[in-house]
Amino acid sequence: MPENSTEVTAAGIARLAGVGRAAVSNWRRRHADFPKPVGGTEASPSFALAEVEEWLRDQGKLAEIPLRERVWQQLAGHPAGAVTGLLHAGCALLLVRDRPTAWLEITAVSDARMAGVLPDAVDHVLADRLGAVRAVPTPTEAALLPSVPLLRAVAELAAETGARQAFDFLFGRQLDANPRQYTLTPPGLAELMADLAEPPRDAAGTNGRRVSRTVLDPAAGTGALLRAVGRPTGLYAQEADPDLAALTALRLALHAPGGGAEGSTPAVRTGDTLRTDAFPGLTVDAVLCHPPFNERNWGHDELAYDPRWEYGFPARTESELAWVQHALAHLREGGTAVVLMPPAAASRRSGRRIRADLLRRGALRAVVALPAGAAPPYGIPLHIWVLRKPGAEQPPAPELLVVDTAEPESAGSPSGRDRLDWPALRGAVLDAWAAFDVPGRREPVEERPGTSRAVPVIELLDDDVDLAPARHLPPQAAGGGAAELVRVRKRLDDTLKLTTRLTPPPAVPGDPARRPFTTVGELARAGALHLRTGTGAPSGATRVLTEHDVLGGTAPSGTASAPPASPETEPLLLEQGDVVVPVLGGGSVARVVDEATAGAALGRNLQLLRPDPAALDPWFLAGFLRATANSRQASSYASTATRLDARRLQVPRLPLAEQRAYGEQFKALADFEDALRTAGRLGGQLVQGMYDGLTEGTVAPG
Repeated sequence: MPENSTEVTAAGIARLAGVGRAAVSNWRRRHADFPKPVGGTEASPSFALAEVEEWLRDQGKLAEIPLRERVWQQLAGHPAGAVTGLLHAGCALLLVRDRPTAWLEITAVSDARMAGVLPDAVDHVLADRLGAVRAVPTPTEAALLPSVPLLRAVAELAAETGARQAFDFLFGRQLDANPRQYTLTPPGLAELMADLAEPPRDAAGTNGRRVSRTVLDPAAGTGALLRAVGRPTGLYAQEADPDLAALTALRLALHAPGGGAEGSTPAVRTGDTLRTDAFPGLTVDAVLCHPPFNERNWGHDELAYDPRWEYGFPARTESELAWVQHALAHLREGGTAVVLMPPAAASRRSGRRIRADLLRRGALRAVVALPAGAAPPYGIPLHIWVLRKPGAEQPPAPELLVVDTAEPESAGSPSGRDRLDWPALRGAVLDAWAAFDVPGRREPVEERPGTSRAVPVIELLDDDVDLAPARHLPPQAAGGGAAELVRVRKRLDDTLKLTTRLTPPPAVPGDPARRPFTTVGELARAGALHLRTGTGAPSGATRVLTEHDVLGGTAPSGTASAPPASPETEPLLLEQGDVVVPVLGGGSVARVVDEATAGAALGRNLQLLRPDPAALDPWFLAGFLRATANSRQASSYASTATRLDARRLQVPRLPLAEQRAYGEQFKALADFEDALRTAGRLGGQLVQGMYDGLTEGTVAPG
């Protein structure tokens, strides 16, 4: 890869070397030959990537920088900004994939000559893949010249991973680096919404194959929803942000089959969808939409007489109902729209007339309540609305399906960001929808207390027209009924007996120990343990141990959140005997990985200590790491959080036999703590079950 002026920050150096930022600061202080800053600010300097790479290799701190890290650093340091670099990279990757021979001829010349011939080649491939009217402008020679070294490197990465995977990796890194700039639709949610938009079973193709169809996303964002559609005939997208629209167009083009295959030319346009619809008169088979929420300036005043408001003119505070009607306006008769909605849209009084008309005319078919953490804003349990364009001769649907997955029992795992069991959640929703969405169905849909129900529309047409699923679902039997409460009480009784047996004996006074201590950092340098920090896990990992699991003593509950095709680094899988410590919070918590937890991936905000069993006992290590004074001296304090630096934690120097004696005591304390935690959970379940049973009449007094 040719040398260039790409700059990298201290955080980028830490990523390249696989260390923390504190290590980079130490290198700058201790090594006079460390590269000097070439840019940035005094508080956040930047360094020449080539000089950093050479220094790391000379110091033996890096055998070889991974190609994808090198390319990312080039892109992040692009003179015109990372977005411009990513756009140029996407154009080059299209050329690499669709016209590999032409790309080889173009790259055989000098950088200046390459920049001169690229615009014409890129213009042809963009026209083939995205049409004459497109969201991606053809870059000029002057704009491309600084990007040539990056484009050569991107092509090298594409040869290693594939063009689509290379772009997904760089696009994913850009999204991760700017989390507040983009509103993301998680892959699990996108797949669920795409599945809900599938035609009814008798409208599907033969032999269980899905029919191809045209799909529109009027608020395309990063293109996640359209990416989840299988075998489309045509894809249409509109996005207000020009840069994001261009990136999404490139992403969709690279994911589409090459060679002029059906559905390989996505139509992506830029503009404000509600004010300036880029596809007037277009009708499609399905609309998928994750619109912006709570927009007051959506065009209320200038759009008062717009023909799209077939179900009523939305109030200024009801922008989401404007998006719903926009979606319906673009559907053919019988087409399906799936729209992500804030929960307030189901019950706000300002929208009750539109909700009522959607119900009366059979346009709204289902409302699905999701758990909190399913999508941003992560603290709110969002809803999915499933709508269908009524036919002229079709009678209105007499029922609305309501599904509530907000309870852990429905989703299969505790709710919360990065903790959702998406396969279980999707299964629960799609099973209820498949039983309900049967053309000509005459049999009633089975009611699942607390989870799903087909509600007669007449029941909903009151003064409030409140569509929140929880308000229309019969409650689940309290604690599973009286029989389940008996079982819970038996388990609680057994657990309390266990805690009695595990209660530590009375403490015996002793003299304060005066032992020589060492730090975790010194042990790591000596090879007595390996220290790693969790960064999440790609989609290949089935389970992820999260910081919530460590703090709560629960089984791994996280799921991978990276895009399915992203070539991220391999997950750090836990092994029995590992010690895991949370990074944030500054509390005295350390968990020894047991056989049941082994194999899960290490989640974010966790530090892993993998002791050499010939030098360190894991329970001895975890026990001393939990000392209050130890964690206090190893913590740093910021304005909003406390951060633990595991390298500063101290451990006494003891022979392995003495370590194991301590380890047995610490393990006994951990077992006692687990029993207390289980007893507390069972006690709470029994108390709440009794309250519910007595108030609902399923449990008799006395």
